[in-house]
Formats: sequence, structure tokens, C-alpha cells
Amino acid sequence: MTTAEPLTEEQEVFLKHIQKKGLKRTSQRALILDVFLRTEEHLSNEDLYQLVKKEDPTVGQTTVYRTLKILTEAGLAREVRFGDGRTHYEHNYKHQHHDHMICSECGKIIEFFSAELEALQDAMAAKHKFEITQHLLRIIGICAECQRERKRLERNLTATP
Repeated sequence: MTTAEPLTEEQEVFLKHIQKKGLKRTSQRALILDVFLRTEEHLSNEDLYQLVKKEDPTVGQTTVYRTLKILTEAGLAREVRFGDGRTHYEHNYKHQHHDHMICSECGKIIEFFSAELEALQDAMAAKHKFEITQHLLRIIGICAECQRERKRLERNLTATP
């Protein structure tokens, strides 16, 4: 976040949030934000730390963890859990709602949006007089690549006398 170039909307949101919290604007926080915004996949704290460390080896894992919490509080990141025991983070600011399909074999994550599913959940909520404040849908299964690999292995096993 140098002063020479104009700030992105996300950088402005981040700066306003840390100022409101009475926190300092640091080059390490700016780098963590930048790396997070450049990375489209779902990142754990450790994943982001490894990416940041490549650009600045002096950044500590605790700084990355705390900055991720700040990004989440500011509405720039969202915590997601995929059943692997780790918290992952994804972009949240001005990103459309979506759900996830997770391969239980390779861990691949497929994001999708379904207007039909959204309408169904709204209808179910209305039927039960339930106010939805948030929802997360995770579908666990086996991706196409892992299914092909399974079939290939099965063919090889049955072909071998």
C-alpha cells in the first residue's frame, strides 16, 4: 500500500477498519492483504503464511494469523471449514454467495451457485417461520478425476490374474 498508487477498494476497507480498531498500518499487514487478495484459492493460515514468507521471510506466522482475523472482521475474508480440521479463508468482499463440493479423496473444492437451492432454502425457512442469517452448504463426495482413477485401479486389479 504505497502512497504513489491509488488504493484499491479492499485496501481502503482494510485501512478504515484498522484505524477504527486503533491498530497501526504496517508494511507486513499490507503485504499479507496483498498476497491474500492475489490468491483466489481457499487458504489456511499456514498456506497464506508460506506464500507471504516467500516474499518477506521476516513475517511471522502469528502476524499472518492475526491479520487474517482482521481481514475477517473487516469483511474482506470469510472463514470456511471443509471437514479437514483446518479453517480456510476465502475472499468475501463483493463476492457472490456460493456453496462447496469437496472431494473426500483428493481435497479438491468445487464452488457452485444454485438459484434453485437458494429458493428451496428460502421456502423451507418461510414454511418454518425461520429467519436465515447465514448458511453454509458443503457436499462431500468424489470428484470426476478421483472416480476415473478408482475405475482405472479396479480395472487393473480385475485384469491381473
